[in-house]
Amino acid sequence: MPLKYSVFTVMMPDFDIPEAARLLASLGYDGVEWRVHSVPSAMPEQPDFWRGNRATIDIGTIVKKAPEIRKITEDAGLEIIGLGTYLGYRLLDDIARCMEAAAIMGCPSIRVSPPNYDGSVNYNDLYEETVEGYALVEDMARDHGVRANVEIHHGNMCSSASLTYRLVSNFDPDLIGVIFDPGNMICEGRENWQLGLELLGPYLSHVHVKNAAWVESGLSPNGEKKWKHTMVGLKEGIADWSDVLVALDRVGYRGWLSFEDFGPGDTTTKLAEDISYMKALADRLGI
Repeated sequence: MPLKYSVFTVMMPDFDIPEAARLLASLGYDGVEWRVHSVPSAMPEQPDFWRGNRATIDIGTIVKKAPEIRKITEDAGLEIIGLGTYLGYRLLDDIARCMEAAAIMGCPSIRVSPPNYDGSVNYNDLYEETVEGYALVEDMARDHGVRANVEIHHGNMCSSASLTYRLVSNFDPDLIGVIFDPGNMICEGRENWQLGLELLGPYLSHVHVKNAAWVESGLSPNGEKKWKHTMVGLKEGIADWSDVLVALDRVGYRGWLSFEDFGPGDTTTKLAEDISYMKALADRLGI
């Protein structure tokens, strides 16, 4: 089976939901990962990824709107691969509502986030608390038939494949999964791609596609160079997507690649160029 291509609509802030679905279909995408968040009553004049993102399902009305979202998506010939919520594992009522909506939409998964790690709480204590919390999420996933995915993400306690595996290995992989994100791991948590994928095994849900780089940010008072990470285009970052695709192929992955490109540029142009680039890489590698 060939790889399948999706977009997390966080990268489409200037398109509303029907427009986003039509555009993705016209560009040859197979699926969509809908962004879920609260939606302001008055949108900012200039939308961006995080504020005034028009390609967002309002979490307050998500169950009511679920049949409509499903119809819009199916009419465009797309699959809903996931709901990209920003819910932490403690927000059980909101998680239940999103899982209910996902089931109505025929969507297999929602994202549920672990806590950030900033050193204020000992990691070992945070880990034990998080395992207890995700046990409740696992029960809800079983009740709704919807998987809860942990995204590998810099800044939280699951910044690498191995740290994420340590958490999710406590649970049924049909109920708790992992979103593999090489772009995030460039910022923190970079490990050998194949090693991480082998470790995750059946917990792997889908893969986010973006890229990041480290750039100079000035000098310290002592004269040392300072560095910061920033999101860039797929061809501009540190993650070599040829290497990632080879690693995915070696573990037998034939699932979803879901673009989450925060690099600069026009949304439509990025969407068209990103899928063309990734398909060309896959063809060249015989995947």
